[in-house]
Amino acid sequence: MTITADRAPVSTGRETQTMPLGDFLLRRIREAGITHAFGVPGDYNLELLQQLEDSGTLTWIGACNELNASYAADGYARLNGMSALIVTNAVGALSAINGVAGAYSEHVPVICICGSIPYKSMERGLGMHHTMADGTWDRFITAYAQVTTAQARITPDNAVTEIDRLIRAAWHDKLPVYMEVPSDIAYLDIEVPAAPLMLEEPPSDPERLKSCAAAISGRLSQAKSPAILVDLDADRFGAAKQIMGLAEKAQLPVAVAPTAKAVIDETFPHYLGLYNGKASQPHVREAIENSDCLLSIGYRPIDLTTGDFTASLPADMIHLRGHSADVGEDNFQAVTLMGVLRAVTDAIPQVTNRATRRFTPPAAMAGSHANGSDGSAKLTQAAYWQAIQGYIRSGDVLIAEDGTSYASAGLQLPPNCTFVSQVIWGSIGYSVGSLLGTLTAAPDRRHLLFVGDGSFQLTAQEISTMLRHDYKPVIFLINNGGYTIERCWLGKTSRFNNVANWSYADLPKVFRKDTNARSFVVKTVADLEKALSAPNDRLIFIESIMDPFDAPTAVINSGNNGADIDYGPRGPQHRGNMLIRPSN
Repeated sequence: MTITADRAPVSTGRETQTMPLGDFLLRRIREAGITHAFGVPGDYNLELLQQLEDSGTLTWIGACNELNASYAADGYARLNGMSALIVTNAVGALSAINGVAGAYSEHVPVICICGSIPYKSMERGLGMHHTMADGTWDRFITAYAQVTTAQARITPDNAVTEIDRLIRAAWHDKLPVYMEVPSDIAYLDIEVPAAPLMLEEPPSDPERLKSCAAAISGRLSQAKSPAILVDLDADRFGAAKQIMGLAEKAQLPVAVAPTAKAVIDETFPHYLGLYNGKASQPHVREAIENSDCLLSIGYRPIDLTTGDFTASLPADMIHLRGHSADVGEDNFQAVTLMGVLRAVTDAIPQVTNRATRRFTPPAAMAGSHANGSDGSAKLTQAAYWQAIQGYIRSGDVLIAEDGTSYASAGLQLPPNCTFVSQVIWGSIGYSVGSLLGTLTAAPDRRHLLFVGDGSFQLTAQEISTMLRHDYKPVIFLINNGGYTIERCWLGKTSRFNNVANWSYADLPKVFRKDTNARSFVVKTVADLEKALSAPNDRLIFIESIMDPFDAPTAVINSGNNGADIDYGPRGPQHRGNMLIRPSN
């Protein structure tokens, strides 16, 4: 019913019901396909958490701190499509903002719900804790405006409109949103729609879609060396299968940016490999840079996805985004990525005579031992990653920290694997928190965490949460005495790149005294292979001891180039022995 001034009630034709505001919020989150919520309790969100527990609408996953919870929400959303994060005013919100900013950078839809100051306190100007004590209430919603696509303070009057708007915005834009829920309104009854929340893409403008598809298919049909370059939005908008369908029909080679590792099945006949400027394999670089019709999907160039700005892409490449496209000088708005891909696939003629070179893994990933070394040899990065290559199986979820563990991006993955990393935002420690989220989103899959000792120390306590929920990941930790990735940039032997040497493999017992987790400390190839043979019926923790100056060549080169970009020609990296250099 709608009430208009000085008039009788007018029927809207919509069925409604009355329910507490907090229950409606939780119901809408569940209707968006989210079954769990991550966060930390605080007095301003406790009433909402009590509603969550009483209703059973969502399963609560309490993290050790809000930063870890935000990383977990990010990891969960990458596998589930969207996630929920619940924090408390100011202290919780600001602790989580780094993780939410990372989700914004990486196009991950996280719904951040902040239990905030009671509404009556705002109206009456009452001083409250977790504030600046200066009578201001908008500082934190303003801060979140920088790292979310939509924000709102929920009130009884706007709850129905704003809750739906924010959830739809997160889903549509594939970006995080932020809503503040004053602590004294969650139990207030409001009138809400009885119908469930519907998340549907608005249809493309018919004329724009037809014109866009015709322009793209025309260029592809005339090209002699067309190709596709895929970035992470192909995953966020669920377009991977459609891209492979187009590539199959038109016999198009497909490369992926480092941010889109495993988005395209690496056993797909037309998959080329990773494109990263000069760091690419020669056949990948040739196919992409020399293409006379390059179709890019959500491509966003940064230093770490362009081989430190050595990418040289065709100036007239086609750009497809979630809801727009650039084809030559023409810009097409009101067209969806999936709509364009389907229309182009329908319009393009079947091609049968175009050869595509298959993806081959780098030589360093082949075989079981490096340089023919025996099992008693000291464990090296090369031997380590070769052994890991043989361990991976179809359906695995790999979570890689942006340190030397990012060498896992060079592995050849079997079908149905998911690769989770934070290449663009690059917040160290992200991977451990993200693992909690991926485990929660897909508990029936095997999850492999690749992390270094320095990064691990930032978020290590979240292993306790995994043990509390009886999760069974395989944690591969490289103990090389600190930030080896940073030693490739600067400070090869400097104290600032050292960390305390924990007994990492003992931590499962510290975090849960009655744990049955299997822990290993490996120093040789034989030690590692023994650990890899253990059944994965419980959490496995493998601590690998390595030389602090041993790093994959690609990581060393990236660090060396990054130092020159970061510090310039007069930087300290030019002094002798200031950073790890390639052995050859």
